[in-house]
Amino acid sequence: MKGVVLAGGTGSRLSPLTRATNKHLLPIYDKPMVYYPLQTLVEAGIQDILLVTGGNNAGEFLRLLRNGKDFGLKQLSFAYQEGEGGIADALRLAEPFAAGEKICVILGDNILENSVREAREKFELQQEGGLILLKEVRDPERFGVPMFEGKRIVRIEEKPRVPGSPYAVIGVYFYDGTVFERVRTLKPSGRGEFEITDVNNSYLNEGKLSYEVIEGGWTDAGTFESLWRATKMVREKVLIAEELKLAAASAK
Repeated sequence: MKGVVLAGGTGSRLSPLTRATNKHLLPIYDKPMVYYPLQTLVEAGIQDILLVTGGNNAGEFLRLLRNGKDFGLKQLSFAYQEGEGGIADALRLAEPFAAGEKICVILGDNILENSVREAREKFELQQEGGLILLKEVRDPERFGVPMFEGKRIVRIEEKPRVPGSPYAVIGVYFYDGTVFERVRTLKPSGRGEFEITDVNNSYLNEGKLSYEVIEGGWTDAGTFESLWRATKMVREKVLIAEELKLAAASAK
C-alpha cells in the first residue's frame, strides 16, 4: 500500500499566519504540522509516500522533508496542484504514483493520537472499495457527516447545517485503484470544488464503503481553535511519554 499526504490549499481560515507560509508548515508544538500525517503513515507501515502541495511555498516542503530519510522512508515523492480545486482534485494527481495499488490518503492537517495500522490491516483484507475513519466530535458541521440507519451508513453529507449524527469523517481514507475513475466523474460542488465526500458516496452507493470509529484523540488544524487543540494534544502526549521514560529510568 502507498500513502498520499494532501497538503495544498490556501489556509485562508488561518490568515494572517498563512500569508507567510503554507498552513501545513505551521508548528504543532515542537514539529511542523506536516510531520504528523507523515508519521501516521509511517507508523501504519507505509513506506512509499507522495506529498501533494501547491501555492507559493511548495519549495519549502522539499527543503524541510528532503528525501524522507528522517522518517525512514524508502521513497518520498512530490506533486504540485495548480489552483484550488478541492481535495478530490488534489487526489487525482496521485494516479501515476499509485499505479493501481491500494492507497491511504491523509489530509495534511490531521493530527491523530493513535496509530491507524489496524485500519490499514483491515483494509488490506478488503477485496475492493474504500474504508473511512470516523470520530465523534463536538462540531461535526465542519466536516463530512455520516448518516446512519442502524449501524449502516446510508449517505455522507458535506458540512451540513444540521448534522444528522455526531460523527465526522476524519481526513484519513483508504481506497482501491478505482478511486481515480471515480474522481474523473465528479462535478464541482456549490463551493466550486471537487469534494472527497462525493468520492466516498460513490463507493457507498455501490455498497463498497466500510468504516471504523477511531479511538484516542484526533483533530484537524484548520482553524485557530483546532490548531490550539492539536498543539495541546501533542504536548500532553509528549509530556506523558517523557514522564514514563523518567519513571522507567528511575526503576533501573
